[in-house]
Formats: sequence, C-alpha cells, structure tokens
Amino acid sequence: MGSGITDADGHDVPVAVTPGEAGPDPRVSVTLTPPAGELRWSCTPAAARELAAALVRAAEESENASADGPVTVGAGELRRGDVRDGDRAMTVDGVRTDGPTVHVTWRSGAGRTWSQSYDVDTAITLRRRLSGSR
Repeated sequence: MGSGITDADGHDVPVAVTPGEAGPDPRVSVTLTPPAGELRWSCTPAAARELAAALVRAAEESENASADGPVTVGAGELRRGDVRDGDRAMTVDGVRTDGPTVHVTWRSGAGRTWSQSYDVDTAITLRRRLSGSR
C-alpha cells in the first residue's frame, strides 16, 4: 500500500517521519523518496505541529468543498460551520439574529475570532455549506 502521496507524474512517493534525539534542540525529520531522488528536511516539534494542523485544515476543506462551487445565501441563513468564499478561511462560529440584524461570529483558519453585523438579507458567498442544525 502506498503513502497516498504522489509526485507530479503520479508516481507514489514513500514518506518516512522520525523523531530526532532528545536534547536542547529537538527536531522531527521527514524523508520523501520520489523516483527523482530523496528529499530530506527537518523542523522543530512546534513547526511539525503547525504543519500537521495546516494539513488537517486543507484535508477538511478538500473533503467538504462543494462540487457545485460557491453558493450565496442571505446573512440570516448562515449556520455554524459555513465557510465564507475568499482567499482566507473564515468559518461561521456563531449566528444571532436581532430583528433585521444578524450578528455573525467568524473564526479564522489561525483560530482568531471576531464578530460582524449584517442586514438579514445581505448576500454572503460561501465556499462550503455545512449541513446540519443552526
């Protein structure tokens, strides 16, 4: 069974990840072995965790992306988990309606949150529509 990682020509690329030795500057080593030749690099444990988190976010985006492309909804129709279309990941963390105004709490891919208020009919374009309850 392959790693699931391929090069630009579709060839399987074996991957080996190993912890470095304990000490004052611990490292994590990654070795990729495509047909064109072995690639090795290392990073700090913190950088390895950051890379792993970025890979998980990208995997979720890929798995949940709509095959039909972006969809536009009114701000009043937003649901927790909806992902706004744009250059940066912005996920709906919460929605509260107060008469004609919708208060949306967004969460960035980096984990920061902020709130914005919209008219209930304001068009919001979503990259991904999460199914489920509000």
